[in-house]
Amino acid sequence: MVDWQIVLVKIATMFLVILVGWFVRRRGYLPEETTRILSRFVIDIAFPALVFTEMLRTVTPGALREGWFAPLLMGVLIVIAWLAGLLVAPFFCRGEQKKTFVFLAAIPNWIFLPLLIVQTMYGDAGVRTLLLDNVGAQLMLWSFGVWLLRGGVTPREAARNIVTNPGLIATAIGILVALLVPSSHNWELAEHFSGSPVPLLASAVVQALAIVGSMTIPVSLLAIGAQLGDLELHMHRPSRALWGVLLARLIVGPLLTVAVGWALLKTGLIVPEIPRMIGYLIATMPVAISCSMFTERFGGDVSLSAQGIFYSTLFSLLTVPAIFFVIQRLGL
Repeated sequence: MVDWQIVLVKIATMFLVILVGWFVRRRGYLPEETTRILSRFVIDIAFPALVFTEMLRTVTPGALREGWFAPLLMGVLIVIAWLAGLLVAPFFCRGEQKKTFVFLAAIPNWIFLPLLIVQTMYGDAGVRTLLLDNVGAQLMLWSFGVWLLRGGVTPREAARNIVTNPGLIATAIGILVALLVPSSHNWELAEHFSGSPVPLLASAVVQALAIVGSMTIPVSLLAIGAQLGDLELHMHRPSRALWGVLLARLIVGPLLTVAVGWALLKTGLIVPEIPRMIGYLIATMPVAISCSMFTERFGGDVSLSAQGIFYSTLFSLLTVPAIFFVIQRLGL
């Protein structure tokens, strides 16, 4: 099975799980408070556990030397998507709504939707790269993203939100432990301990964290579906602004990213395959679920945000594998 077909199958699989979450929310089996708790469990517990164990298992000095630029690459992807939003916005919206429009175009669902695809296609190396991308994405979201919505953000506010982020804390601790204690790569497997009680205890802890971390993908997909099922769209058909968001987020942004990748290739700048393909994959993703929370907290068109999340997630079932197919055919 070629890569674009893997993407198609995984997108369809995830969509079906999201659909289950949507269904159980609409039927009342998963009430709003439970959905909120599931989301917090993923963000504060399961995902950091996944990050920590993946860092332990995969981080080495050589791997960091090869992948140090992943956070920077994520920042570039968001800037390219922002430019796509700026290009498209004048044709579809005006006034204050433009801030929300550009924000939705700029911020993709960079972690929970790509995670299963990356895990299948590239294994541990791909997951490590995606988690390093998450560092750049979080830095951009809490600084550049807030600036897009509100027109300004203080360095102190951005720094506070960044340093208290559970996923980033788990990334830093995981990298630090992996580098300082090379034997930690084996803790999850409980190998080569020679009966030492300290590594055996560490192995038990890490294996427990790995089990919790394994819940990240299924629970996050159910929570996404439940959140989509809880959105009040207040509309019978998509508005002009919404069509613009979909165009910018799902088509113009990814194609602009492909154009930049092609231009870099022509200049002789070669990005390694795994971070390059993961970057393309993230560029094709729908609007991030967290955008709804950000527009509500920092000001913006909450209705457009909800609609953008719902419909971009729906249409990404078609656009993501299609654009990934184009990328492979072009040899990028």
